[in-house]
Amino acid sequence: RVQRAGSGGGRGQFPGLADVSISQDIPVEGEITVPVGSHSPDEDYSTLDEPVKDTIMRDLKAVGKKFVHVMYPRKSSALLRDWDLWGPLVLCVSLALMLQGGSADSKDDGGPQFAEVFVIIWFGAVVITLNSKLLGGTISFFQSLCVLGYCVMPLTVAMLVCRLVLLAGAGTVSFIIRLIVVGAMFAWSTLASTAFLADSQPPNRKALVVYPIFLFYFVISWMILTFTPQ
Repeated sequence: RVQRAGSGGGRGQFPGLADVSISQDIPVEGEITVPVGSHSPDEDYSTLDEPVKDTIMRDLKAVGKKFVHVMYPRKSSALLRDWDLWGPLVLCVSLALMLQGGSADSKDDGGPQFAEVFVIIWFGAVVITLNSKLLGGTISFFQSLCVLGYCVMPLTVAMLVCRLVLLAGAGTVSFIIRLIVVGAMFAWSTLASTAFLADSQPPNRKALVVYPIFLFYFVISWMILTFTPQ
């Protein structure tokens, strides 16, 4: 009855289909599969399965690449894409040790103590990061810390040069050389950090972000320039 009703309805609507018949003996061949994306062998790879040596070498290469990006600053997302705090930590500790003068208990040392430098650098970086976020920055908290920390590298190099210059004596010529070196590295750090962070800020608020960065590196530069170990 259902077939006759369907046939009658088919004649009324589709007259050409009235004489079409389908044999019940036609086999159905093939497979019904759900298409999935290609499975890459890298998806099964985990860093937990690799040797410790490979992990350390990979991290060291990543830190080295970030140092290269800071030495040749340009608008790039390399520091923002794979951020880490190992490089900033090493730079901060190195700078604090050199500013300390090698004597943690000496009251007559002409430089600040280790804890003072460490707190100033990290507290300043945190304040600049919070300022950037409040002004509408599009980068994360730790990405900003990573950029600010890595861009301390030129000032760390300046501190090393100043220590070498001070070995020859602390006269007028020595001060002029240190002033030139610190001024150049201060400009380098400021330009490098703004090159990485400028695009993440609203166009009408970039000056409000650059100004605290300028003060941050200026304070560190002043600490380096006025360092006179006794």
